This record gives sequence, structure tokens and C-alpha cells, in this order.
Amino acid sequence: MEDQISDALRRNKEAGEQVKQVTVLSGKGGTGKTTITASFAALAHNIVVADCDVDAPDLHLLLHPKIVETQEFRGFKLAVIDKTKCIECGLCRDACRFDAIKDVFEVDTVLCEGCGVCVVVCPEKAINLKERISGHAFISKTKYGTMSHARLKPSESTSGKLVTLVRQNASQIAEKENCELVLIDGPPGIGCPVIASVTGVDIGLVVTEPTLSGIHDLERALQLLNHFHIQPLVCINMYDINRRNTEKIVQFCHENGVEACGKIPFDPIVTKAMVAGKTIIEYSPQSTVSRGVETVWKRVLSALKEE
Repeated sequence: MEDQISDALRRNKEAGEQVKQVTVLSGKGGTGKTTITASFAALAHNIVVADCDVDAPDLHLLLHPKIVETQEFRGFKLAVIDKTKCIECGLCRDACRFDAIKDVFEVDTVLCEGCGVCVVVCPEKAINLKERISGHAFISKTKYGTMSHARLKPSESTSGKLVTLVRQNASQIAEKENCELVLIDGPPGIGCPVIASVTGVDIGLVVTEPTLSGIHDLERALQLLNHFHIQPLVCINMYDINRRNTEKIVQFCHENGVEACGKIPFDPIVTKAMVAGKTIIEYSPQSTVSRGVETVWKRVLSALKEE
């Protein structure tokens, strides 16, 4: 079945259609999103993998990418005061709403947002905005294909822009290597980097867990996908730790016209696989967890074919 779907995706691409994109998201951290994404990569063929959690990336711990290209990422600009021109009039300090300019007329690099108001109000033209390196984007090779990923420097706040760069790199690689699919590991939550990771994709797979916080954040993630008119699928991870809440999730999905495409059981073997630095598909291909992941992956591929 998977080969038939893969052939269909390949024919669509040869017919001039864009490369398909799937984002795995969670609405919260700790649901097993990255573990499942890595397992999908192990099951897939002819894909590009993108880790869009640039603030705290961890997909590399399971895929072990070998970096072949590094790009400097320049985010917000930073105000710099030329002390030879500064007359210490205080206008820049008074105008800065972020309190980034101290009494000694130096710029706090953590507080500065690069808005430029200090440049405008300075009568001596003593302040300039200079680009700063906010992080790095990487192109890497893994045993499952090419990977696009990045790391944002601590305290930087331009994660959405860096996610966009990661996705642009992934799309370019997919076109260049004639790949059928871009598999995206999205950040947790529903904020700016998540929005950047789901915009324009074909399917958003929400990984949830049968806890009260899991149900709450599932609802938020589905609202986000609905806002951007992205087809949602729901995967319930560790479904057997609370079967009553699992039934609540299934009922919620049914009432809202969302497909709950699979349930994955809890098994300590997943932790053992992560400690070994392997996907569950590699570590224990015949386990109930691996079979559950494979069922969800086949449904994702089927949904892509139906697109």
C-alpha cells in the first residue's frame, strides 16, 4: 500500500504539482512529537526532513545528521552608539520603550529590539543599527535523506523568521533532489514559530496524549490548523495510560469532523530506544509501538494521496 501511495505522489510531482508537506505538531511539549517524526523518517522514502523547533531542536539526537552546509542567520538589528559622536543628551534613553539604553549610554544587547527609534531621535547621528548573527541554519545528511535544521542563539526572539528559512531550505532541497515529501517536525505550542511551520502545508498531524493538558492543547492546535485551512489529523500517543480521556479525544474529534487516525500504546521500550539514540522503528521494529506508528504513517500517506 505504501509503495502505491509513494508512486502516486511521485506521479503528481512529475505532473508539475508542488512537493507535498506534512507538519507534525503538538500544541504542547512532551507528547512524543519528535519521537514519532523521527520514526516517520525511518519509514519514509525519498523525503526531506525539517526540524523547525529552532529554540530547542532535538530531532538530531535520533537522526544523527552530518552537517554539510552552515548558514549565518541575521535576525533583528542591534543599536550601536558611537561614543566619539555622542553628546549624552539622553534623548535616545528617554525614547527607548525597552529600556535598552543605560545611563552610561551603552546599549543592552539583550533588551535592544532593533526598532530604530534611537537612530531617529539622535541629533548627532551617533547611533546606527547593525546586523547581528542570531543563529545558524544547517543542511545535513542523514541515513534517511537530507535534513534542514537550525539553532537560534539564547535570548534571540526571531524564531519565526528562522523557521521560515529552514522551510525554504527544505523546499529547495526537495525540488533539487526530486523528493516527494517534506516532513516537518514543528515546535511545541501555537506561537509564531508554529505558525511559520504550518503555513501552506498539506496536512497537520497533531500528536496528543490522554491528559487534561493534552486535550486542552489539542483543541488549540486544531483551531490553529482550521484558521489556516490545513487538513488536520490526530494521533493519540500513549493512549492506554488513560483510556477514558482517550475516548473523550476520539469523541471530540468525531464531533468536530476531525479524523483520529491512530493510537500508539505506552511502552518503556521507547525510552530505551531514545537512550540508545535510535528511532523505535530501528530499535524494535516488531513492537506494538512501531506497529502503531506505522499505521499512523500509512494513513498520513493515504491522506496526501487524497489531497
